[in-house]
Amino acid sequence: MPKLFGQQYSRDELLRKVGSVDQLGGVRSVVFSDGKANASRAVEFRTGTGLCFTAVADRALDICSADYCGVSLCWHAPCGVVHPAYFEPQGLGWLRSFFGGLLVTCGMTWFGAPHQDPDGGVEAHSGLGLHGRITHIPARNLYVDGAWEGDEYTMWAQGKMRETMIFGPNLLLERKVWTRLGENRIWIDDEVTNEGFREQEHMFMYHCNLGFPVADEHSEYLFPSEEVIPRTELAGQYIEQWGQFAAPDPQQEELVYYHRLRSQPDGTTYVALVNRDFNNGQGLGVYLKFNVEQMPWLCQWKMPGAQTYVTGIEPATGQGDGRPAERESGRLITLAPQQSRRYNLEIGVLTNQAEIGEIEDIIANL
Repeated sequence: MPKLFGQQYSRDELLRKVGSVDQLGGVRSVVFSDGKANASRAVEFRTGTGLCFTAVADRALDICSADYCGVSLCWHAPCGVVHPAYFEPQGLGWLRSFFGGLLVTCGMTWFGAPHQDPDGGVEAHSGLGLHGRITHIPARNLYVDGAWEGDEYTMWAQGKMRETMIFGPNLLLERKVWTRLGENRIWIDDEVTNEGFREQEHMFMYHCNLGFPVADEHSEYLFPSEEVIPRTELAGQYIEQWGQFAAPDPQQEELVYYHRLRSQPDGTTYVALVNRDFNNGQGLGVYLKFNVEQMPWLCQWKMPGAQTYVTGIEPATGQGDGRPAERESGRLITLAPQQSRRYNLEIGVLTNQAEIGEIEDIIANL
């Protein structure tokens, strides 16, 4: 049953008190109409607890904004939401349309820094730009709705994104973004299928971008790490501080670490970023729940710069040094023709010290 305003209600109790569920929460389709976002389809969710978020249907149903009781949970890049027509795939052009947000999907045939892949086939002929193409692919067969399931009211947006080219890959991503009335959680359920007739190399990452005030001076990363690998020599110099976020520094360079995580016997793991000092000690945080059998690596992007004051917590199928490095290491996934692979992500809000303590205990016991 939904928990609203401090108590639980049955479906019958709620519907007797409102003219429409939309009075409490809901989901609706909208279209942006200004600047580079113009004509982009999006879906707005409200759970009734204070959690509101927006998934951009023309950007793979990635989540461009999320807030709790008016407080942003994620970082918003200066470029804002950008229609995929403006995508610049070469080199670092991806950064011109990276809106930050709670979720940006990377892949599906590669992610990571721009690189050359001489063995990568036709799609790699002119080089592979930053983080792949999937976040710039619009959803087809978009389906937005909400419905009662017993005493639970579920709301969702789902669609299909195809990454393909003649003589190249033909990967289909079927995605459902959903939540429930009374929840402080978001679920993303994905299935990637190789609909081509040749084996296809595959890489996939959830680029979750947390910002102020979740990310602030003295915010803490709660990761059940059993191995931490710095990506660069500079990151290696600061490896002892991987678990802390810092105050904004205009001269800051990005620091990236790759984590192998402990998990429950079924592969379930949790990670979180928490700000215990938020709102005079109330506390605020965001956690991710995923499965290490689906995504065996966690990429941590620390960027406490000025304006680019953001951290990425990024479950991934591999590391971010490019497809040749993944191939050579043996980490690269290959999908047979018609083979599918599923990914599931839960993102939750930690609204007080008690909830922070609960997730801390879960992580400590993994």
